[in-house]
Amino acid sequence: MDRCPYRSTGRLRHRHELPAHRRGETTWVGWDNYVRILDDPSFWTAWKNTFSFTVLALLLGYAVPFFVAILLNEFRHATGYLRILVYLPVMLPPTSALFLFKFYAYDPSEAGLFNAILKALHLPTSQWMQSPEMTMPAMVIASTWMNMGGAALIYLAALQNIPGELYEAAELDGAGVWRRIRHVTVPQTRLILALLAMLQIVATMQLFIEPLILANGAGAEDSATSVAYLIYQHGFFQNDLNGAAALGVIMLVVLAGFSAVYLRLTAKQD
Repeated sequence: MDRCPYRSTGRLRHRHELPAHRRGETTWVGWDNYVRILDDPSFWTAWKNTFSFTVLALLLGYAVPFFVAILLNEFRHATGYLRILVYLPVMLPPTSALFLFKFYAYDPSEAGLFNAILKALHLPTSQWMQSPEMTMPAMVIASTWMNMGGAALIYLAALQNIPGELYEAAELDGAGVWRRIRHVTVPQTRLILALLAMLQIVATMQLFIEPLILANGAGAEDSATSVAYLIYQHGFFQNDLNGAAALGVIMLVVLAGFSAVYLRLTAKQD
C-alpha cells in the first residue's frame, strides 16, 4: 500500500494543498490556549488541591522541622546520632520512601502501620489514600517526613548562632520555655523563617510525585490532582503540548507573584 503522505484520492497533493500544521507552519492563536485551559473544570480542581496541600504543608511541614531543631539544640549528648536520624529520610530516594508509605504505612487494612496504631489507641481506622477526605492530609504527612531533615538542620544552624546571653537574660527575667521561644528564638531567626517559608511555598506548589505514586495520579474523586500533575497529563497523555505550556506559564506567574510578595515583605527587614 502506498504510504506517501502527499497522496490522497488518487492524485499527488501539492505542498500548498496540505493543512498548515502538515506544512510545518504555525498560526497565532492569541489567548485561545489559556481560555481553553480556564474553561476546563479540572484546572480549578487542580489549583484547589494544590493550594490545600500548600496550606497544610505550611501548618505541619513548616512548623515541625522548627520544633525538631529546637529539641536537637537542647540535647547535649548523642547529638550527632540524633541529627543523622532526623536527616535520614532526606537521603532516601523519594520514590522508595513514597512506596514505603503506600504499601506499608497507608495500607487500608488493619495490617497497615497507621491503622495498627489507631486500633491500638481504640480509634477508628482510615482508608487513607482511598478516602477523598484523607488523601491530602496523608500526602502532607508523607511529604513532611521525607523533607523535614534538611529544614531542621538549617534551623539548627540558625539557632546555634543565637547568643547564649539572650537566653540567660530571659531566664533571669523569669521567662519560661514558650516565652523564650516567642521573644528570643523566633525574632532571632525571623529571616531564616521567612526564607524557608517562601521555599516551602514554591516547593509545595509544584506537588507532583506524591499524587503520582501515593494516589496513582488523580486520587479518589480527583482529590489528589495537582497543577503539576495536570501539566504532566496534558503533555504526555493527551498530547496537548499547547495546554501544558499554558498551564506552565500560569504556574510561573503565580510563583513569581509569591516571590514578589516575599521580596516586598522582607525588604525592610534586610
